[in-house]
Amino acid sequence: MIKLTRVFKTFDAGRSYAVKDLSLSVGMGETLVLLGSSGCGKTTTLKMINRLIEPTQGIIEVGGKNVMDHNPVDLRRQIGYVFQGIGLFPHMTIEQNVEIVPRLLGWSIRSRQERMQELLEIVGLPAESFAQRFPDELSGGQQQRVGVARALAANPAYLLMDEPFGALDALTREALQQELLTLKNQLKKTIVFVTHDLHEALLIGDRIAILHEGNLEQIGTKEDILDMPATQFVQDLFTIKRQGKGI
Repeated sequence: MIKLTRVFKTFDAGRSYAVKDLSLSVGMGETLVLLGSSGCGKTTTLKMINRLIEPTQGIIEVGGKNVMDHNPVDLRRQIGYVFQGIGLFPHMTIEQNVEIVPRLLGWSIRSRQERMQELLEIVGLPAESFAQRFPDELSGGQQQRVGVARALAANPAYLLMDEPFGALDALTREALQQELLTLKNQLKKTIVFVTHDLHEALLIGDRIAILHEGNLEQIGTKEDILDMPATQFVQDLFTIKRQGKGI
């Protein structure tokens, strides 16, 4: 469903690389977690998938088609994106935020309303109580739920999530992690999820891709990585995990 082949990204004409020779694939209905510390290339990789950033070199395919052959606006409307920091439009109601992509795609008012109500129910914010509120009237956790609903509104096959729970308190974060697990089992979306949190990666990912300084250190299931770390960096990283520390 999503495939990267020998992808590079430089922002300074090759003096340094944010992403170096990255190859990986994400299967239909799979959740792949991109794990690593700040500056390792996770978010750059995510943004290249929907052409918010364009690769310097290499091929990125979504649904078997090179993303560079897509109109970028059309491509982004096919891919749900949950931003770090939520990113709701503050001047729009919750209803308007969730409906914005279906409206841009020309859905009928009835179809938009039905989809909005369905999704708000799924994320635990029933429309009769929340649709007419504005983002600043909601808690951080509730806003993040709306962000997920908005990303799912046009029923995309793909969902990109950039540290969506990073700014939340621990209890809210754990609750939303569990809700995401329920949603992924229910909706069967293909998800690429960015995090720097080891626990979150182990909990959410079907497979985990570990990035360090733009390089792919290892990709595999959590059992593969815990039992057979491919590099010293990966071994040290999960030794830290066992000692109860973060990245």
